[in-house]
Amino acid sequence: MPELPEVEAARKAMEDNCIGKKITKCIVADDSKVIDGVSHSEFEASVIGKTIVAARRKGKNMWLQLDSPPFPSFQFGMAGAIYIKGVAVTKYKRSAVNDEDEWPSKYSKFFIQLDDGLEISFTDKRRFAKVRLLKDPTSVPPISELGPDALFEPMKLDEFTERLHKKKTEIKALLLDQSYISGIGNWVADEVLYQARIHPQQTASSLSGENCSTLYECIKEVIEFAVGVDADCSRFPLEWLFHYRWGKKPGKISGKEIDFITAGGRTTAYVPELQKLSGPQKLKETGETKGKTSKKAKVDDDNNDDIENPTKKEDQNSGKKGAKAGAKGRKPSKRKKTDESDEDNDDDAGTDNDDDSDQVEKKKPAPAKKQSKKSVQSNQNSRSTRGKAK
Repeated sequence: MPELPEVEAARKAMEDNCIGKKITKCIVADDSKVIDGVSHSEFEASVIGKTIVAARRKGKNMWLQLDSPPFPSFQFGMAGAIYIKGVAVTKYKRSAVNDEDEWPSKYSKFFIQLDDGLEISFTDKRRFAKVRLLKDPTSVPPISELGPDALFEPMKLDEFTERLHKKKTEIKALLLDQSYISGIGNWVADEVLYQARIHPQQTASSLSGENCSTLYECIKEVIEFAVGVDADCSRFPLEWLFHYRWGKKPGKISGKEIDFITAGGRTTAYVPELQKLSGPQKLKETGETKGKTSKKAKVDDDNNDDIENPTKKEDQNSGKKGAKAGAKGRKPSKRKKTDESDEDNDDDAGTDNDDDSDQVEKKKPAPAKKQSKKSVQSNQNSRSTRGKAK
């Protein structure tokens, strides 16, 4: 977040309000984490006096084409946003500026004033965005490494299907791979997989021709609709998963339970009753969960969450008499969270070089101490001797 629909809404707002106007003032933040590869003073001097001739976008990246290079380029990261003073630009989840806030916002990284007095600001509260000054944004990373844009450069169905069948990776991970198709992030991926009734962990190469066709249409429909309403989520259809997926909170959609797993390295919302693993993966899942009666154990196994739970062997040993022979159960380690809410775990794929993912420090449990065979035998002999003495 933001994803293709949100960035396209920003591009259209710039196109509608700024084309043909000259930049008379520019203020760039002295923030080397966001302002990449150029000093703020050099950036400012390079754009003042230039005229904006176009607003371009590919994937989740946007740039302003001026009457001469270099051009300001924006990689939105997790919370980047374009604001135009006095113009209603779509606000989306995690956008940081409210109408009553100071202007420009304290989170502003790039601010310009045009010759008609119009003011524009690119803000980033979380500092995962990148603002660059580039002679040709399309010739250098990250834009040069992007796959076809999901809106402007859609693949043909045959090509889409053929490329899916060559990938032995989870379909959610593939959709998030910006080198495969650019513009799809976490919420769009969850939405199209839900609408296509495909499990996020289903291997791409195992999808049937019908699955591929349905997914192709869902990508097209979701993106075109979201772009058509300028990414205003209040206008998204009520039956979309989008409205129920945030914050990893328990919920239902159309009376069916929503669950959360990790797929493609991201927190993923899906509806287990409708999105089921199929083919060999279904058999594998059945084999792995055979004999498990605890709902909690099943959830833990499905999530493959070895961070918050002991290993399977320890779980099995914890209820056996053998535990009394010296093997002690250990408390599960805890995750070290960032200071953001659970909502912020819903980030984009790292494949677009955003550096926009929340890093969760995974603390592995210390390895359990093993008893030697000699020690175990000694303990057993000791118990046997005490039993005879009684």
